[in-house]
This record gives sequence, structure tokens and C-alpha cells, in this order.
Amino acid sequence: MVFEGVLQKMETEITDEVQYFLTMNDQEVHLNSFINQHVTLRFLDYQCLGCEKNRRIYRQGYCYPCFFKRPETADWIIRPELSTAHLDIEYRDLEYEKKIQLQPHVVYLAHTGDAKVGITRKTQIPTRWIDQGAHQALPILEVPNRYLSGVAEIALKDHISDRTNWRNMLCNHRKELDLKEIRDQLKNFLPDEVAPYFLHDEKIFQIKFPVLQYPEKVKSLNFKKENEMAGVLTGIKGQYFIFEDDTVFNVRGNSGHVVEMKIG
Repeated sequence: MVFEGVLQKMETEITDEVQYFLTMNDQEVHLNSFINQHVTLRFLDYQCLGCEKNRRIYRQGYCYPCFFKRPETADWIIRPELSTAHLDIEYRDLEYEKKIQLQPHVVYLAHTGDAKVGITRKTQIPTRWIDQGAHQALPILEVPNRYLSGVAEIALKDHISDRTNWRNMLCNHRKELDLKEIRDQLKNFLPDEVAPYFLHDEKIFQIKFPVLQYPEKVKSLNFKKENEMAGVLTGIKGQYFIFEDDTVFNVRGNSGHVVEMKIG
């Protein structure tokens, strides 16, 4: 089987284990069925996710001009404390910013090998946790807008990391953690403006990934270094393909690349 299309973030569904899908030229490809098969990825060209032009990708699937003008790549995406839609102040596109920022957001703890704090729109649960490769997650706050989630995250990351160690996540190195105990400890560090939104009774969300074999020591592949990569696919976790030879490929990190994917 051969598929061709522009790489974008894999879509997911949660069942007993995560189901992964990749859209290739309007065809939805179910990736779980290819695990334990030989997969070849070959770079063909570029296609910006914004303007759709054949331009070299700069970041996040966008060419240089699009990255610095589109609302999807604004600083408040990564730094939610910079959100201003609640003040009716435009950053790049106020209509888009109100749509994204002025909706319920969840501050959570995720276990991706070690505990981390993060934020996401409520509608992106559990997608956000899956994309980070978390095998456990626990909501700790639900706030009415993105700005307040940023206020909470800024305060908490003085006491807990807000980053995923992607190598440990892919190798499945896990510390023994009690997310509820960590939540209760962090409660003391919440600013007054977000403290009323603390969640006391949420359950820990469990996630199982379709992985037959975890790597011992990962080596990252990308199209900046090679135009073709191949191997037996032994699993998918987060937004990564895991191959039998301990190499890994970040699908989302290579967004905007037009590729041919050959199975078998």
C-alpha cells in the first residue's frame, strides 16, 4: 500500500488503547493496523499548512511569513498568560482569539515519565494528554478562559515542571507517582484569582498506547537530515512513530512536509 499527502498531527480516538489516524490526500488512514509492518517514509516536497504554497517549512508546519502573521502561531498559544481576548484586545485576529481563548480551559497534571503541569481547552481532553504521551492525567483546575489557565500554570511551574522529557516518555521510563497527592500539595501555591476553580474529586484518566516494543535509547529521525526513512513500526506514542531499531519519528514535528508512505 502506498499513500501520499501532507503530514499533519495524527488524529486520535480513545478505546482500550489509543487509535491513530493520519489524513493523506483526504483519505483517513488507520495507522494501528500497520504496527509490526515495514513502513517507508519518503520526502517529496513542502506545503505550508497556512498558505498551502510550496515554501520551506519554518516552524509548526508553517512557512516563515505565515508563522509570523497567522493567529494559530501567536505567542499566546505557547504562553497562555499573554492572552488578551478577555480584555477585548487583539493580538493578531480578535475573532479567532475570542473563539479559542474565551472558553473553558483545564489545568492538569500528566504522568509522562515524571509529573508535569499543563493547560488545554476542555474540548481537547483527552487529545492533549494523548499527544504528550501521558499514560495518566488528572485535571486540577477548570477556569473560564485561557488567560486564567496561564496564571495558574505560571504559579505552579515554579514547583513542578511544565515540560515533557520526550526521551523518557518514548522509552516508557516511569517514576512511581501519586497524582492526587501532588495535586493536593500544589493547591497551596495557587494564586487567589484561580483558587476557587480547584477540582477536588476528579478521577485519574488512564491511557494505553499501541506499542509492542519500547526503545532502549531513542534516535530521532526528521526530514532535515534525511529524505527517506524506513523500518518496522513497533508502536505509536504521543505524536511519534517508534521503529524496531530504536529510531523515532515525530509526525507532528514534521508537519507541512509532503510525503509518500509505503506499507510493506
